[in-house]
Amino acid sequence: MRPQLLNPLFAEITALKGVGPALAKPLERLKIARVVDMAFHLPTGYVDRVRRDTLDAADAGRVIAITLTAIDYRTSSGRGPTRAIAADAAGNVVALTYFGGHSGWVKKLFPLNEPRFVSGKLETYGEVLQIVHPDIVVPPEEAETVGGREAIYPQSEGVNSKRLANFAAQAIERAPELPEWIEPSVLAQRQWPGWREALARIHADPSDGPARARLAYDELLANQLALLLVRGEARAKRGRALTGDGRLRAKLTLPYTPTGAQSRTVGEIEGDMAQARPMLRLLQGDVGSGKTLVATMALLIAVEGGAQGALLAPTEILARQHYENLSRSLSGIARVAILTGRDKGRLREATLMGLAAGEIDILIGTHAIFQEAVTYRDLGLVVVDEQHRFGVAQRMLLQAKAERPPHLLVMTATPIPRTLTLAQYGEMDVSRLDEMPPGREPIETRVVSEDRLAEVIEGLGRHLASGGQAYWVCPLVEESEKSDMAAAEMRAEVLRKRFGDDAVALVHGRMKPPEKDAEMARFLSARAGVLVATTVIEVGVDVPNATLIVIEHADRFGLAQLHQLRGRVGRGGGKSICLLMRGGGLSETSRARLALMRESNDGFVIAERDLELRGAGELLGTRQSGEAAFRLAAPEMLGELLPVANADARLLVDRDGGLSGPRGEAARMALYLFERDAGVALLRSG
Repeated sequence: MRPQLLNPLFAEITALKGVGPALAKPLERLKIARVVDMAFHLPTGYVDRVRRDTLDAADAGRVIAITLTAIDYRTSSGRGPTRAIAADAAGNVVALTYFGGHSGWVKKLFPLNEPRFVSGKLETYGEVLQIVHPDIVVPPEEAETVGGREAIYPQSEGVNSKRLANFAAQAIERAPELPEWIEPSVLAQRQWPGWREALARIHADPSDGPARARLAYDELLANQLALLLVRGEARAKRGRALTGDGRLRAKLTLPYTPTGAQSRTVGEIEGDMAQARPMLRLLQGDVGSGKTLVATMALLIAVEGGAQGALLAPTEILARQHYENLSRSLSGIARVAILTGRDKGRLREATLMGLAAGEIDILIGTHAIFQEAVTYRDLGLVVVDEQHRFGVAQRMLLQAKAERPPHLLVMTATPIPRTLTLAQYGEMDVSRLDEMPPGREPIETRVVSEDRLAEVIEGLGRHLASGGQAYWVCPLVEESEKSDMAAAEMRAEVLRKRFGDDAVALVHGRMKPPEKDAEMARFLSARAGVLVATTVIEVGVDVPNATLIVIEHADRFGLAQLHQLRGRVGRGGGKSICLLMRGGGLSETSRARLALMRESNDGFVIAERDLELRGAGELLGTRQSGEAAFRLAAPEMLGELLPVANADARLLVDRDGGLSGPRGEAARMALYLFERDAGVALLRSG
């Protein structure tokens, strides 16, 4: 139960004065549904209002505040601008300009010969001074209510910065004084204000560094504490020791001698699984570094130890691909089955019965494999592929599935910078596959302008004529699957006219699964030479014969995503090419991003640089999955503050009596305040 002290903050946003049903919609677009969301909707900048007695052209470009009197009006026909011509105390003239044809409203706002206190950005328009849509117009007696520095908030249509500032002030008023949860020496060294004071200060002055750092640190501390509690809880539970005798692994025909990194990682996993406490291990490996082989070995260790293994994939396409590969490589070694949301009827029943009876050794599927109806005879290991799609809460859910929590191996092909590994996976041990298997050549990456589209299509024709296959990835048009789909359909149409209908397959997120599978099957079997796709192919699609990938509008993608997409080629022998097509007028960030892609094939180098160039939420794919990592801690703060927060959380757990000491009681409050539910769920054991 959330402490009552926090209830005023967790009330619906409509509890604030002035927020009715009409405003709830635009606020929802800003992810503001409760009072606490408003309190944590921090301003991104500020305006300094300069008070003036008289107008001066030297102030053009600044926001001024001044008393003016309307002396005339200039109206245009239709929806043209309406101007109130006003004078200052010395008779200098300025045009107060409003667009949209509301002449009656403007005349009401500025009655002739009546002074008004006005604030807005002063500009020059030809020889004339003007203020377009002044943001403050009040009677002179209310001038004192207009502050000098005003916060600017991220806005949504229908709710401006001024209203958000009013709601934020009400939210802060409802915020209680809370006990201090930061270690006293950290607080003294950093000279940070208390939690509530920091909140008030940052809304009053967005440039207040100590207040901003304090709030970011609070959120990071709650995050680290939650992860430590999850880890402690998992470690305290008795799982089961699984020792493999190697008999099944010996039967496996390997495509190559495992790399040193693979052998080391399998050794670490084997050591973890031989313990009674459940393994919690994150396996990071760049595209093509051989994670699947490591996962296969881990699953066979579980089966050798007399248990069942489950492999959880993020998409239907990837689950089926894993199933086909493992069925083939483990034929005669282990019994493999698949279960996805699409499997219905008798087939599904047979799989469920086989699983419960222990006749299935390894189950592969999407999250359907953890639904209530699915029971295992003896689940010993869960492997999660593409971890960034599964948060801490889902990891806990997986472990609750068995009477004794299974060992957990989590794999990601998105290399994650070290700071973020701590933020997202603080409860896990980490293995890195930092070597490539033999025979993988670096992918040659070229950047071409989209003006050369015709040449690229000609080059694609030559590639297909020589028996090669290719991917053509269409851009992330905006935050909408519909427009991504339209771009992909349009490109497929152009390529079909050039190469024939049969040569081009098309896959996008809005297709029904059977259609998607049919198109993928055409490409996998080489009946189609080109696969036109949106980013649904980002993860795990494996066609060794595809040695060319064209990525349109590559400047719109993040580095980590470009690197993932590039990893679709270079999976067979021989040379592969990645063509990054860029638009005109590149930003500095886009330029740096594309240059790095050309220079480096190392995902870990790319991930570190990506964090510098953009936000952590986008980097980890959380923007796509809607689970932003942090609200108050900006990416550039993580490097400095995360290690301190991690050490502080450890100190609290190890030395300060965990959650039962006085500081622990305060820390519980922080866990509830920042909704680190995984930690909160474990409070009863704290």
